[in-house]
Amino acid sequence: MSLKIRDYQMCTRCVMDTSDEDIVFDVQGICHHCCDFEVVLKQPRYRKEDADKRLSEMIATIKAKGKKYDCIVGISGGVDSCYTAYLCHKWGLNPLLVHMDNGWNSEIAVSNIKKIINKLNLDYVSYVLDWNEFREIQLAFLKSSIVDLELPTDIAIPASLYETAVKHDIPFIISGGNYSGEGILPLTWGYHVLKDAFLYKSIVKKYSSTPLKKVPVVGLWGEIYYKFIKQIRTLYPLNLVEYNKDEARAFLKQEFGWVDYGGKHHESKITAFWQSYAMPTKYNMDYRRATYSSQIVSGQITRDEALEKLKDLPYEPSTILSDKEYIAKKFGIPSSELETYLALPPKTYKDFPNQKRLIQSFYTLYKKYTN
Repeated sequence: MSLKIRDYQMCTRCVMDTSDEDIVFDVQGICHHCCDFEVVLKQPRYRKEDADKRLSEMIATIKAKGKKYDCIVGISGGVDSCYTAYLCHKWGLNPLLVHMDNGWNSEIAVSNIKKIINKLNLDYVSYVLDWNEFREIQLAFLKSSIVDLELPTDIAIPASLYETAVKHDIPFIISGGNYSGEGILPLTWGYHVLKDAFLYKSIVKKYSSTPLKKVPVVGLWGEIYYKFIKQIRTLYPLNLVEYNKDEARAFLKQEFGWVDYGGKHHESKITAFWQSYAMPTKYNMDYRRATYSSQIVSGQITRDEALEKLKDLPYEPSTILSDKEYIAKKFGIPSSELETYLALPPKTYKDFPNQKRLIQSFYTLYKKYTN
């Protein structure tokens, strides 16, 4: 990967900086992420003025189908998905909760899911991936040195939800995804959000001999099939409520005995290790910058608060050795082999065949079609 050599600069509004190789600043020193996010927040589907009306219409549309389960909620044990499950219950919906188990669940995440299920008395399905196959797939990504180690997970999640939706004839998938904490994320840091099955399969083919037989995969053509042929819609209600992650976290603790697991997406042990340690130390990408910047622009925290938080290391130095030992053992490789992969030159999606333009064009058209 060719690195751009440039003088260090940090956005004067958020905390994104030149660790994002594609970042651009205006004459006031404000980065393009802030500007792009502001544009998104002003779009009709995210306007707060008519959010209540749009939310009511969304709920009425879901209920009108009259199904046994009127929607699916993917649940990970994290704040967003647990709070989304609570809201669906509060709104009188009857969701089927689905958790995709890729073998990396933390004990806390599993416990959190059980607490939500038991207190809300909701039905639940655990979609368990074939660990041997998934491990080999994810090992291929580790060997490739791409930063998007979680692309296999992020492709399997919608695939498992779509399969479950078809099986139970459920027309809506309710996602906990939201712009308040995820509105800013450089593509080089999180290309997995595009769920590029073309890149996925090319990496698996190059770095592994494992045939893709059991782990579900859904890419662009799968999205087209499920969205347009099967007419399954994915909805994001957290964008239509006043959602503050810290307040939601406090609510879940008080009402459900929910337990905090650490950083964003740290309900997964591999995600916790990768985002808190591997990304900042190997790739010079501190994922917290993107999360805090999203919260700054959406008015949840101040820039000074974010800068203060960034003074702390993103990982706990005293546990890194044991964390690495756990990761290596889980992958079935020696710790020395894990260290070898961590020492490889960093790469991003730009270093592999991909369908970025095609996928982005599709989603641009899809948003116009559904709004």
